[in-house]
Amino acid sequence: MLITSIGQGLLWAPLVIGVFLTFRILNIPDLTTEGSFPLGAAVTISSMLAGQSAIVASLLGFVAGCLAGWVTGVLDTKLKMPSLLAGILTMTGLYSINMHIMGKANIPLLDQKTLMGWLPASWSLNLQTIVIGSVVTLVVLAGLIWLFQTRLGLSLMATGNNPAMSAANGIYTDRMVIIGYMLSNGLIALSGGLIAQSNGYADIGMGIGTIVIGLASVLVGEIFLHGRQIWVRLTGMVVGAIIYRYLLTLAIGLGFPVNDLKILSAAILVIVICLPLLQNKYRTKRQLRRYLKEIGVDQHATTNYSERPTLAKSLLSRNQQRAAPLKGRESND
Repeated sequence: MLITSIGQGLLWAPLVIGVFLTFRILNIPDLTTEGSFPLGAAVTISSMLAGQSAIVASLLGFVAGCLAGWVTGVLDTKLKMPSLLAGILTMTGLYSINMHIMGKANIPLLDQKTLMGWLPASWSLNLQTIVIGSVVTLVVLAGLIWLFQTRLGLSLMATGNNPAMSAANGIYTDRMVIIGYMLSNGLIALSGGLIAQSNGYADIGMGIGTIVIGLASVLVGEIFLHGRQIWVRLTGMVVGAIIYRYLLTLAIGLGFPVNDLKILSAAILVIVICLPLLQNKYRTKRQLRRYLKEIGVDQHATTNYSERPTLAKSLLSRNQQRAAPLKGRESND
């Protein structure tokens, strides 16, 4: 179960990293994900059926995702549409484009050689998936770590942190946003092509719920591995993808219906969003109890609404008593 989760998580890792780029780096919730993911699968499988190798087909899927991201970026920056609306429009249009590319709702691979087929046939499917997923993920991580050390990458991060200040310092923020959209959706489409090769088919509905999967994996990764350095954050996305796939695999092993996996994905997302909020709330209450204990106030008084005025008066009288000696000293001076 764990080996299968690692292999599938590595194939989903480019999607999680792509969602991370728009959601965390650019602070944009991009819904193009649900259209660019099946776009990458459709282009990859159709190219392989047309005689292209698996490597070339996967790269074509990446380029197709970049074009989809470019469309969303232009709608967002040049036509001044809200980012959510721009993503929805692109996602809706990609449904028809994917149907035209595939010709039907589902296209299977026949005898085409996938990326896993380049490895020795004596290896198990899980081992082949782990090796291919590791190679692709390492290439993506190395490329992004290098990118964010360049001026372009730093400008991209600055645009997400403070667009106004970035523009004031001569950064073309619209261009940076478009590049972020393109890179994000290119990686998402690449992940779609890898998943399609692993499954052996491309389906028009395989993108439904991918934005929830991506966001949940991003938040899970930030919980288990967080830091300020970009390589730590990107590695956390890979860890989050693996942990998320393991949770789904564990749910299936426990008898959870396959048709309810989307509900489980939404539930995981709700949990990982609410967990930090509950932790902060608990930490704040604990600090308040410690403070009230230090000043000698009954901590239970803060929970009783009728006693709050009395507590406020007692705190005010204590402050006045402490201030009285200071006033006396000032008058003597």
